[in-house]
Amino acid sequence: MQGNTPFIIVLAVGAIGAALAGAYFASQSPQSLPPVTQVPNQSPQSPPSPQSPPSPQSPPSPPSPQSPPSPTPKPIMITPSQNNCKITTAIVSDPNPPANVRSSPEVTATNLLGTLSNGTYITVTEEQNGWFKINNPVEGWISKSITESSCSEITERINFPPNGTSARVTGRIIGGGSHEYLLKASAGQTLTLSVSEGPLPFVFIPNDPNRQTDLTGGGHYTGLDNWSGTLPTTGDYLLVLDSHFRGFTYDFVVEVK
Repeated sequence: MQGNTPFIIVLAVGAIGAALAGAYFASQSPQSLPPVTQVPNQSPQSPPSPQSPPSPQSPPSPPSPQSPPSPTPKPIMITPSQNNCKITTAIVSDPNPPANVRSSPEVTATNLLGTLSNGTYITVTEEQNGWFKINNPVEGWISKSITESSCSEITERINFPPNGTSARVTGRIIGGGSHEYLLKASAGQTLTLSVSEGPLPFVFIPNDPNRQTDLTGGGHYTGLDNWSGTLPTTGDYLLVLDSHFRGFTYDFVVEVK
């Protein structure tokens, strides 16, 4: 054993030197990298299921058309009748003046009395077979066809059509005379007069035989061309146009609501 002692010592020294050398080289090696974090395996995502297309929406229903408002009926036209009426005044209107005045209601070579100029007012006392018997400015006969004339006294009724509320009244009084219009209306309704030519009519209440109550406050004499008022009672109202001399043309609208 003594002969091997130096060999064992050499081996020990060599082991110690190797250990020190390993420690030295370990201290000189680069720093170790941080540990890598492993991501757990993820199962592949399934592709998104295709979305079902949106169900088509029903188009919005068009708004139901509204019924247009019923048009207001136009005023009915009222004109005085020229049939079976008495004529007291006329105006000479001959297309080939002057107008002949004759002694009898016929044309003969011997019955010419004289002539009258156009525009002359004549007073009529009788009508016969298309001739007027006159006594002013001369006495004699003149053909009705060469005159302008109107009924001196008339009474007409105004009847509105269904849903109608107004009437346009037109006419002419030649000379003296009176044109009257009856209009049935109810208490509380509003009567309106709109005049475009001629005077404002008088408006007399129902059951007023002596014509004491005129709602317009003067009719012709007010100088108004419009009037409106609430009716006090139910019945036939009387619209009156009076002429005491030359006459006039009239045109007005009457409305009841």
